[in-house]
Amino acid sequence: MAISDVSAYMHLSTEDVEAIADELDAIRQDVEESLGAKDAAYIRRVIQFQRVLDASARLLIVGSRSRSGWWLGTAALAYAKSVENMELGHNVSHGQWDWMNDPEIHSTSWEWDMVGVSAQWRYSHNYRHHIFSNVLGMDEDIGYRLLRVTPDQPWRSPYLLTPLRNLLLAASFEWGIALHGIRSERDRVDTAAARSAEQRRFFAKIARQLGKDYVLLPALSLRRWRRTLSANVTANLLRNFWVYVNIICGHIPDGVETFDPAVLDGETKGEWYLRQMLGTANFEAGPLLAFSGGHLCYQIEHHLFPDLPSNRLPQISVRVRELCKKYDLPYNTGSLPRQYFRTQRTIHKLAVPDGFPTVGRG
Repeated sequence: MAISDVSAYMHLSTEDVEAIADELDAIRQDVEESLGAKDAAYIRRVIQFQRVLDASARLLIVGSRSRSGWWLGTAALAYAKSVENMELGHNVSHGQWDWMNDPEIHSTSWEWDMVGVSAQWRYSHNYRHHIFSNVLGMDEDIGYRLLRVTPDQPWRSPYLLTPLRNLLLAASFEWGIALHGIRSERDRVDTAAARSAEQRRFFAKIARQLGKDYVLLPALSLRRWRRTLSANVTANLLRNFWVYVNIICGHIPDGVETFDPAVLDGETKGEWYLRQMLGTANFEAGPLLAFSGGHLCYQIEHHLFPDLPSNRLPQISVRVRELCKKYDLPYNTGSLPRQYFRTQRTIHKLAVPDGFPTVGRG
């Protein structure tokens, strides 16, 4: 059942909840006060690395004559797109680097290499998802309007198509993000003219993105346009699958809780922090894997501090783990294969009507 009282659910006193908030606030303050030149150098190195890798991959795709050269270039391009999407686009749009006051690395000016409009996504994600995380009827990221991920969602017959829906969501994840953004933006604005303006921005971004990937860049490849076109299609698909894996492993595994809207009534900062911790999950990753997924393997820490730079999440996670141990709070984590398996088991188990025999949770 959806949680309606976080403190009661966790058997914590009011004093405990306030103490947890104070300790988490102290973590935030420590990180904010220590941000400086090393952090700025980090994000600038990432931008440079991503752009050089992207250009090198495209040159290899066009310049090589072998199938192995095409695959190597396409894999490098997919990786460059993944870094741009998660370590750059997602994190910059969260305002993680706004403290630098660099207009080129700012949440209000960064436009990512996907069909969705960054500004539209910022409202649906930074506000609707992060503020109302896992609150039924408030957070539209619960199942992405396609999947049933909690028994608190009423079962409907279209969920029987979950295996197909799940695959299509993974393959077209950038389109799901784009549609998510425009729907939320249309709900936010209050005039027909404003809604029309947002739709024009939406379709203009799609036209630019499709034109770049599937018309302009192949055309610049001249007689080798087919290699570039097929590489762009493949790289976008691989990027979409990788983003999907990172996102669902942080939001759907067993143990991730959902909340009744009543939880918002008089919610304190400490209760908000607890809701983020109960509503997210991590997966274990070394530095390279963490970087490759925008450090979203630290989804718990990211939800606690969505605007703190991603490169600081590993050190933050050490203190969050200690806090969870101190107050006997759950810290949902596991290997990437385990967390992915748990998400798929949950999704497919809930695709059938309630009471239908299924394999039990483990």
